[in-house]
Amino acid sequence: MANFRYRLFGGHAPIKVDDYTEAARRKVPAMAWPYLSGGADDLVTMADNRDAFRRWRLKVRSLTGVARPDLSTTIAGTKVSLPIGLAPTGMVGLAHWTGDIAAAKAAEAAGTRHVLSTASSYTMEEVAEATEQNHWFQLYPFADKPKVAELMTRAEQAGYTALFVTVDVGVIGNREGERRSGMTIPPTFTARRLLEAGTHPAWWWNLLKHRRAAPIHYITGPRTIASAVEGARDQARRMQGDLNWDDVAWMRDHWKGPFYIKGILDPDDAERAVSGIGAQGVVVSNHGGRQLDSCLGALDALPPIVERIGGRGEVYLDGGVRRGTDVLIALALGAKGVFVGRPYVHGLAADGQAGVTGVLDIFRAELVRDMVLMGLPSIEALDRSWVLPAG
Repeated sequence: MANFRYRLFGGHAPIKVDDYTEAARRKVPAMAWPYLSGGADDLVTMADNRDAFRRWRLKVRSLTGVARPDLSTTIAGTKVSLPIGLAPTGMVGLAHWTGDIAAAKAAEAAGTRHVLSTASSYTMEEVAEATEQNHWFQLYPFADKPKVAELMTRAEQAGYTALFVTVDVGVIGNREGERRSGMTIPPTFTARRLLEAGTHPAWWWNLLKHRRAAPIHYITGPRTIASAVEGARDQARRMQGDLNWDDVAWMRDHWKGPFYIKGILDPDDAERAVSGIGAQGVVVSNHGGRQLDSCLGALDALPPIVERIGGRGEVYLDGGVRRGTDVLIALALGAKGVFVGRPYVHGLAADGQAGVTGVLDIFRAELVRDMVLMGLPSIEALDRSWVLPAG
């Protein structure tokens, strides 16, 4: 097994999160890769999510005697041993057939949690039964209130303790890479795509055997190819650009636990989320650059939102995190924790649950090393004094 993994990662053990991305690219068909890695339009916002971290520098304090820094914190009311959660990602069965269950189990084993997507490949009950701890659920704010109420009730009964409502998908973003590769609804196959797909027989075998690529909460009846396509169509149909704050307030009123709004980039919206409808906090996010291109990078949007609501609501960051230093910069700028999407999805694609574990292990090792080098005793000690603008 060790030799297999060394071959998978080009002859060496993975040493950074991006190593899993390169391995994942080799493991999945070219047709599926844009869905697992791409973004909208010209990928400007996707690039800005990464570039924003380069505009900050960490402060170093010497001779502090820090040897074993404390990485623990609290995210969404749950004590975690790592300030990183796994972001909600739809149809991760396209990465690996074990999908959301593997992600949730790896997160739990690492002392953190996974946010299950409404568009998950496994039902919320299946994931809950496969894990021992509480996890969190992500909800798209449909206009269909009976469907929304059903999903919230099921999540509560299955033991999900926090709800994250994603509000930046009124319509699906212009993901040109997916359209070019044939990842449409239904998928568009050509002779060339079928020929390339034949170089990934294990991926196709597992896809057809386990049938875990579709958004399962939109499927009724058996998991067939036809129902998978119809489920994806149903998901697209349910996206409503005319939803408003009253709709989300209704969801807040019907959810008993911690409630967060994901997809916030403006301080006024963060204020309304916390003061207006009583959310516990917000996730500063642009959907990984997959929705509106040329909007603010997530880290660039973070400080003004923290300044506005930081003392009254929890602020989290989702977007562009690839290094332990990225985590520390975001937390120093006021985020209470961060969420990662592509890193764990690529780990999953590369090596199943072991790949997700590997990604989280790399983040943990980097955080420990970086905090020792900074002289930083704990995650809870981070504040704005630990970062400086670059240049």
